[in-house]
Amino acid sequence: MIRIATLGTSTITERFVDAVRQVDGIRVDLAFSRDLDRGRAFAERLGIPGATDDFASLAGRVDAVYVGSPNGVHADQARQAIEAGLHVFLEKPATPTAREFAELVEAATARGVVVFEGMRNVYDPGFARLRELLPRVGTVRRVSFALCQRSARYDLVLRGEKPNIFDPALAGGALYDLGVYPLSALVALFGETDAVAASTVTIPTGVDGSGTALLAYPGFVADIAFSKITASSRPGEVQGELGTIEIDRITDPRRAVLTPVGGEPEEHLIDADDNNMTYEVARFGQLVRGEADPRPDQERTLAVLRLVERIHAAAGHAKIAG
Repeated sequence: MIRIATLGTSTITERFVDAVRQVDGIRVDLAFSRDLDRGRAFAERLGIPGATDDFASLAGRVDAVYVGSPNGVHADQARQAIEAGLHVFLEKPATPTAREFAELVEAATARGVVVFEGMRNVYDPGFARLRELLPRVGTVRRVSFALCQRSARYDLVLRGEKPNIFDPALAGGALYDLGVYPLSALVALFGETDAVAASTVTIPTGVDGSGTALLAYPGFVADIAFSKITASSRPGEVQGELGTIEIDRITDPRRAVLTPVGGEPEEHLIDADDNNMTYEVARFGQLVRGEADPRPDQERTLAVLRLVERIHAAAGHAKIAG
């Protein structure tokens, strides 16, 4: 049994705890918080056996940690856990920079533990179906993925506040929080590219509230859109010379439509867990038990983080004031 301690008391951590309960061979035993009263309240509400504010005590009580704290502190907390001999499950984005994650991978390898980024869409059955359908569109010429969800915390920004998710000191912003989903899907399907153009809308806290990136691959182009200040439900597309695949949501595809050129649309419905974090939790369990090699997962994460850096750099020349 893999015993886990959670770091962070946010909504995403609650969803992680729910997912763990649906996966065999893994459980949450502790809630860590620097504020012990908050940690105890979180543990009691979710039925977690214990809570602690003593990070040093985790090594003797659990096997792994889930890092669901603000993005900007992921690397430091993961480093401490690895040094203590604990496996690490990092909520996306794993770290603000590729260099930080590469250092964590090196440290984890040396310590004999696993460091892993939870990216729920690439482990989802809907993504597997998309991959299966891909050869039927022939030579791919255009890809378009987007994730635009208006955050309720943007209202705080409009009132002059700086919530964590929009704080540049904590690696906030739409690209880190949402853009990594379409980027991860793109990398998982087609790999990495260094040909990137981008533009973002900068909000008063100094982070990107929304943006678009254009990525050039050999023989095709891809665009990704991301926003935490506007909303959209437009589907994603993979366009090939023989047909087009449309998917309803990039985070958890449940409907894919393949339309061959000159043919009728084929609808493919995907049956999957309501909480699709279960699939990334199951993958983490495999890696911790030594049933799979973590390097492909880690390389995808590194590729995505490198693309995030290229997009930020490209958008630095094309920012729009919000």
